Amino acid sequence: MKVITILSGLLLTITVDAQFDSGKIDSDLMLKAHQLAKEILIIDTHIDLPDWLYDEWFDVSTSSDYGEFDFVRANEGGLNVAFMSVYTSPQLEIEGKSKLKADSLIRIVERIEQLYPDKFKIVRSISDIDRFKNSNKILLALGMENGSPIESDIDNLRKYYQQGIRYITLSHYKSNHICDSANDPERKWNGLSPFGEEVVKEMNRLGIMIDVSHISDSTFYDVMRLSTAPVIASHSCCRFFTPGFERNISDEMILELAKNGGVVQIAFAGFFLREDINKRYLQGEEEIKEHLKNFNITPGTDSAWQYESQYWKENPVGQATVEDVANHIDHIVKLVGVDYVGIGSDFNGVGEHLPIGLEDTSRYPNLIYELLRRGYTEKDIRKIFGENLIRVWRQVEEAAAGTE
Repeated sequence: MKVITILSGLLLTITVDAQFDSGKIDSDLMLKAHQLAKEILIIDTHIDLPDWLYDEWFDVSTSSDYGEFDFVRANEGGLNVAFMSVYTSPQLEIEGKSKLKADSLIRIVERIEQLYPDKFKIVRSISDIDRFKNSNKILLALGMENGSPIESDIDNLRKYYQQGIRYITLSHYKSNHICDSANDPERKWNGLSPFGEEVVKEMNRLGIMIDVSHISDSTFYDVMRLSTAPVIASHSCCRFFTPGFERNISDEMILELAKNGGVVQIAFAGFFLREDINKRYLQGEEEIKEHLKNFNITPGTDSAWQYESQYWKENPVGQATVEDVANHIDHIVKLVGVDYVGIGSDFNGVGEHLPIGLEDTSRYPNLIYELLRRGYTEKDIRKIFGENLIRVWRQVEEAAAGTE
């Protein structure tokens, strides 16, 4: 349904999603949620747009049916800063093509800015955000998902900093030359590799945020031992709700991360949010792996992704809701406080597995509504949707400046 209202002489049309019972919706609270979305700084630390554009270019300056992100929908949802994921699959490290792909994805983000300068602006620092946050543009920051493109050469890390990379997820679903992965049963290093330790120290020195999403527990504790600056989990959820699922972050790790001033950016994937969905998803993942093996399809290739997408359409695992996302935020707030949680949706990265009520970048107000309904204050919401991440980023910048 749509709610139409007048605010300061402006006609606003607010979409109320299906998961909200129209008879129970608090229209005043929903209006407040939409107002807040326009007033506060919203930072989403993980959107997988570049890889989509690598496969097939489309106009992100207008409303589209592709994925979950474009200017129109992001602007409607109040998004201010979107971290574009520079993602390289583990298969590319095997093929020696990680850096080539990463460089191409960075150029794609630069092309977005060049083609649509009135709508998008790349930012590389907190001062950039302060300068351009009222420009009516979507600000694009760069986060590298999987450190494989560093290719065992610390000079490459320095070059990526110069190109604007401001966080690096050390690994993805396979262990790499930097560290072990939470998704990989093979533990080559039992944490960070010797080169990985060098990477962590150099990221601190340069001012690149260390992202602990995807890494193994032992890698996490190695990072926490070595890092002199707070770290982030750019798109993770709480293991409390998915027992035994190492990809999510445990209560003990949340406590350790908060002690050092870091922040967990909650992802929106249903299989991260709920145990029942997670179990069905993991079973499906095994069936997909078996199919790829039997038909000699290389994981990470277009053929593999096409099969996987079709598999999930034919074998749905169920959908989480905006309430489930709020439950994870609640859990962290109760555990360590409101200063250590944010959002990292994984839009354009999880396909059919997004929650009801958070289907794309226009829907952030639905999460704000749910948090308001639970008693969160405007100050709390400002922290969760952006200020906590800004604090960490600033501390990483300051720590780097102190090493010069």
